[in-house]
Amino acid sequence: MKNIEWRNETLILLDQTKLPTEVEYIHCTDWRQVAEAIKMLRVRGAPAIGVAAGYGLILAARETSTNDLPFNEQLSEFYEFAEILKETRPTAINLAWAVNRILSMVKASAFTSMSDIITAITKEAEIIHKEDIELNTRMANHGASLFEGQQQIRILTHCNAGALATGGLGTALGVIRKLHSNGQLAMVYADETRPLLQGSRLTAFELHEDGIPVTLETDNMAAYAMQQGLIDAVIVGADRITTKGDVANKIGTYGLAVLAKAHNIPFYVAAPYSTFDFTMADGRNIPIEMRSDDEVLSFQGVPSAPTGIKVLNPAFDVTPHELISAIITEEGVLQPNYEMSIKQLQDSVNKR
Repeated sequence: MKNIEWRNETLILLDQTKLPTEVEYIHCTDWRQVAEAIKMLRVRGAPAIGVAAGYGLILAARETSTNDLPFNEQLSEFYEFAEILKETRPTAINLAWAVNRILSMVKASAFTSMSDIITAITKEAEIIHKEDIELNTRMANHGASLFEGQQQIRILTHCNAGALATGGLGTALGVIRKLHSNGQLAMVYADETRPLLQGSRLTAFELHEDGIPVTLETDNMAAYAMQQGLIDAVIVGADRITTKGDVANKIGTYGLAVLAKAHNIPFYVAAPYSTFDFTMADGRNIPIEMRSDDEVLSFQGVPSAPTGIKVLNPAFDVTPHELISAIITEEGVLQPNYEMSIKQLQDSVNKR
């Protein structure tokens, strides 16, 4: 099923908050609907929200074009809308990357009308979407090369870094899909991923629908699975990667990396170049989104904790580069020293 589609000047998004029990689509004709969908995780996953934001900017430009204002004021209003859209989820760098990429294109061109800008944004948004599909496939091939000669591989993954989180095969799940197609995969262990259950609602759903063997576990069972020798490797996605190789990903990822290190299990991260923040070195500087208390105080809408207590609900944590065995990208597998290999990735990106 498609999770993102641009059709008839409408952005159609699969509402991932309804999965796996309902398959429902949102038809966005206003950029505010796109912002709300990103904020409320109706569309989620770092690459996917970047793709969605690109299409959302078409809607923002279209709205400003209908205002009876001079062109320069229409353009200023469009920039304001773009900044609001960019701030809906501050941790995932792909969102800001996609918005900034389109804004840079607009600012670098000598446009004289919003209609010309709309045409250019539409072309760029479609390029971003197509590019993400291609990058996923290349990442999958590079990631599978880490397991050359191995059979009956058992992979642990966290959150959802699959087709639902991207425009293509997925990042972490793209590698897993490739291993499955190669006949090398024995089992995927999917963490539930509290508090919003992206692992059980989305990852397990994706894998099961595709006929890929999957075993669901709650987050606090990962240590047991490793201790029992059930896990050969951990593969996760990412929402931001610094130039040192520190990785922000869904809350609980850091704990998995510590566990993997303690059990001598390789810990891999899969992400495209758009997830790298080439302006930030230290992961401690990554802004961490704090989400609503209700996500922890209730479960599936049913209260599950005492009323009035305090809640700590960060959406992400940061895994230091020392705990990461390799980072899988569309350009190849990055190995430590990450500062050097990520600089090489940046140079390769700049030459495109």
